[in-house]
Amino acid sequence: MKNILEAPFIKEVMLLTDVMYKFGWHERNSGNLSYLLKEEELTDYLDLNEVKRNIPIAFDGKALAGKYFLVTGTGKFFKNVIHDPADVLGILKVTAEGNSVDLLWGYENGAAPTSELPAHLMSHIARLSVDPENRVVYHCHATNLLAMSFSCELDERSFTRILWKMCTESLVVFPEGVGILAWLMPGTNEIGEATAEKMKEYRLIVWPHHGLYAAGKDLEECFGLVETAEKSATVYTLVQSQGGIRQEITDEQLSNLGKRFSVTPRAGYLNV
Repeated sequence: MKNILEAPFIKEVMLLTDVMYKFGWHERNSGNLSYLLKEEELTDYLDLNEVKRNIPIAFDGKALAGKYFLVTGTGKFFKNVIHDPADVLGILKVTAEGNSVDLLWGYENGAAPTSELPAHLMSHIARLSVDPENRVVYHCHATNLLAMSFSCELDERSFTRILWKMCTESLVVFPEGVGILAWLMPGTNEIGEATAEKMKEYRLIVWPHHGLYAAGKDLEECFGLVETAEKSATVYTLVQSQGGIRQEITDEQLSNLGKRFSVTPRAGYLNV
């Protein structure tokens, strides 16, 4: 078997979790991610019949039975992935019954998957139903998007319009806009179900006064989605501190931008 630490998906996660931590999105043990892996990506690195232990989950995951996920552990720090990935990360296979996962690698010191695992699995089911290429679900505490959930109206249209107008790239990156939940208790199936429902329409979901959930085809795309939205939120924060908006990208300009880059802004969000 090859050294799993040389696997492309492990290297990708090690690199980008370090970047995410350095961006200030993962204080202490905050944040988590799950990465849907293909069996052929694993066979050179793991004996897929060797189960380290079985871990129950409080969720019916039959829809994902037999699928493999790389998942961050509960209580673990993103800043430590680059130094000790086998301690922070685990590779899991959803059992046929769907009420537990088999640990194939990782969680070396007796750790378990993130408490948000049910929310992740629900979101994967939702995203796969609309985009079979979706592989990553990611939760973080992006600073300025979090701040906006205190200062801006928690309305998806108005929140999205602010982000679109703060950076030309934003509409191109997330033309469907940003979803927003009511405040819900983290680590519960309730917030997982609400997030998954939004994931059928959006790839970026704001959890007010907490953080956000994002989805993408790979970790780099998912990171880029959050990075772009957070840049717009940062610009908005700076503009407000400078005295407020005096000029902006117009709705007509945003409409033309969508045509130029072959993306369709969410219906009803532009006044054109």
